[in-house]
Formats: sequence, structure tokens, C-alpha cells
Amino acid sequence: MRPPWPIRSPGLRALGFFWAGVLAIVVVGGAVLQMLGPPPRAHAVVAPETTSAPRAAATPSHEPAPHPAPVEAVASLAGRPGRATPGPIAAPDPALLEPVENDPGVFLPRIAADGRTPSQFYARGFDPADTRPRVAVLLAGVGLNGSESEDAVRTLPGAVTLAFSPYANGLGPLLEAARAAGHEFLISLPMEPQGYPLNDAGDHALLTAVTPQVNQSRLDWALSRISGYVGATGALGLLRGERFAGSPQMLPVLDSLADRGLLYVDTRPSRQPLPRVWSHGVDVVIDEPAVRTEIEAKLATLEQIARDKGSALGLAGATRPVTVDRIAAWTNGLAAKGLALAPVSAIMVAPRAKEADGKDSRARDMTAKDSDR
Repeated sequence: MRPPWPIRSPGLRALGFFWAGVLAIVVVGGAVLQMLGPPPRAHAVVAPETTSAPRAAATPSHEPAPHPAPVEAVASLAGRPGRATPGPIAAPDPALLEPVENDPGVFLPRIAADGRTPSQFYARGFDPADTRPRVAVLLAGVGLNGSESEDAVRTLPGAVTLAFSPYANGLGPLLEAARAAGHEFLISLPMEPQGYPLNDAGDHALLTAVTPQVNQSRLDWALSRISGYVGATGALGLLRGERFAGSPQMLPVLDSLADRGLLYVDTRPSRQPLPRVWSHGVDVVIDEPAVRTEIEAKLATLEQIARDKGSALGLAGATRPVTVDRIAAWTNGLAAKGLALAPVSAIMVAPRAKEADGKDSRARDMTAKDSDR
């Protein structure tokens, strides 16, 4: 078909041939695609499904959120107190707290459903492969004097274990400071001391002359005063509860501590293991008298006991500045002497079984000695 106007320009003629060729290609391509059919459908790429992390269970408002459990340490210790791995001191875990019936907001320690115990979970880490003689120091009376207690927490190395008085009030900030500094700690149990009633352990003291039910109630009161401790001790400041600890009344107390996964520091200088509970006796009372030269001499004695027996435990009964200063200076030189400063949880002695009749010969012996005095 001739165009309605004459094509005289060579350029226009070439342009006409170009578009005619494009049109031919489109027509041929469409015919080929029609013969081949539609292309196969590609599989869609689906992004991995994301789920939000489960929300943590609500933590009691009076306690800070817990640190993760040192699972590998707990699994490897099989009931032994202490923690083999380093890390911060754990804050109270709701799984290790038992609400007190009819007393809202009050808790007692317990063994968790997964087997974790307070004496493991709240312990300071210590390498069990360390073969050096171990020296542990327990500072009691913490919390009774606020400024001295704060200085002790800041000044002493974290491996020094603290014992808080149940009679102290407003301990929350001090407990937090102790955890932050790496101190594991105990709760002190007020118990009948030598020289009672002239020496009085307070209104909630466990006494040899009251019923086991009364003592159990007083024990629960002491154990509920704070949370996050590895165990208990009879060291209540300068009082040490020796008369009660040597009586048959002590046996139900040890049973209760063991049932709650707690260790016990015995204030009496003995290497004999107690029934049911992981324990260690005090080898040296460091601050009697609280004089610089005497404290330094007691610390030297503690070193020698550790070398002779593999471990030693020293007790300081009060947060006096001179005591804290001497202990802090002494700990700086222990590594050079081939000794390891250890938390009390790292030197515990395994419990022994009770006698078949359910009584404890050591308790009977101690009671007989008390009656002879």
C-alpha cells in the first residue's frame, strides 16, 4: 500500500524499514511464546518465622530480678555447696523462695524444683582445680553498724564471706552492695551463747529451755529476714551460740537447714562433720582481742592451719575498722605465700549420717560438757 504522501527522503525511508522490522519481531515472538505456553511458577521465598522471646515471670517486687543460674556449676557439684564458675553473686531467684503462709511478702529459702540449692546458686565462684591451701574469713555482725558495714563491704576483697544480723533493718542497699562487690553471705542465727542469760542473743534467740516448736518458729523468723544467702551461722556479732549448738535442740535446726539447701558455719573449733548439713567449724577467732598485733598474730595462725590441714576458717565478730583494715592488708599477700583466699562455700565438709537411733553423739557429748561447767 502506498503512503498518502510520497517518501522522497532516504532517512525517512530507513526509519520506516526499522519500525517495520520491530513490528515483525514482536509478532514472531508472540507466536513462539504462545506455542511454548506460560513459564513455570517460581517457588516463593518465605522469611524465617520470628517469635518474640517469652516474657519472664513476674519477680516479687521486694526483690531484684535474678541473674541467670550457673547451670553448669550446679550440675557438676551434685549437692556440694559452692560454684565452680566465675561471675556475679546472683540476686534472689523466685524459684528458690518459699512464700510464708498467711504472711504476704515474707519468704523462706528452699531448694528449687530443678534441684538448685541456695548454697550453690548464691555462692561466689571458686576454681575447684586450685590445689593451694584454702583460707576463708567470715565477718559477722554486718548490718548492725551502717557506716562500718558499708566500709567493710567496699574495703574487703570479694572472697571474704559476710554474715548479716537478722536484727538489722533496711539491709536492701547493703545487700546489693555486697553482691556487687562479689561477697557471698550468710544469715546469723541468734542462739543461746555461753554465759546465758548474762549474754543475751535477743528476743528471737533459739534456747535450750523452750520447745522445739518455739525454736522452729524463731528459726523461720531469722531465715525470712533477708534472701539470697548461701547458709547460716551461729555467729551473731560477738556472740556465738555455743550452748544451743551443743544441745540436742540443734539437730532439728540442722535438719531444717539441710532441707532448705543451706550450709552451716559452726562457731565451735571442730573438724568433725555435722549430721545432715554441709558445714565447717571456725578454726580461729581473729578479733579477740581486737588489737592490731593480736589480729595479725591470729591471721598468721590461720595461715599455718591451712597449710597443715588444707583449709582454715577464721571468724571476725564485728565490723571494727581495725579488724577490717588488718584483714584487707593481710589478704593482699596471700597469693605470694602460696595460699588461696576462698569463700566459705569452697571449704565445706560433707555431712555425716546420724546414728541409727536418730541421735547425735557429738551433740550429747557437748551437752554433757556444758552440764559439767
